[in-house]
Amino acid sequence: MKLARTLRLDISDENVFELPAASGEWAISGGFEFSNWTEADLMGKARQAFSNGWYSIESGGRASFVGVCHITEAELEQLRQTLAKTFVEIYGAPDIDTAYPVACEEIDQMRSMCEDFEDNTLLMVSRELTELGVEETYRSRAPQDASLEAFAVHGSVE
Repeated sequence: MKLARTLRLDISDENVFELPAASGEWAISGGFEFSNWTEADLMGKARQAFSNGWYSIESGGRASFVGVCHITEAELEQLRQTLAKTFVEIYGAPDIDTAYPVACEEIDQMRSMCEDFEDNTLLMVSRELTELGVEETYRSRAPQDASLEAFAVHGSVE
């Protein structure tokens, strides 16, 4: 199974996002955060998060780049629980039982996209606000000589 981890290729995320994600955090698109936004919401750092920020499940921060890598079933289940809890505590879901399937769907969408790419592929997201809502497009860069392990630690000590 594959998912994506946030990457910091330079310090720009520190300057453009209200809450930048640390390198190595598990990420999804996070477009759900903008589902009710209008043009009036697209100002300053919020605009940057909307325009091209991936969402870190662990911190709720944003990153400009993510890289595809393997994830274990145990890690995946922990992320499902974490995101469901976030949906309740921050986004107003009524309870974990209601939020959990939505969290699974968000993560599964990202997993499905990542399965199409080689490990270490760099992914970028772009969003536009249209008459029909938020439209997301994705770009990718094939892996180069450097591995994601140079940026993100992954695995278990067991």
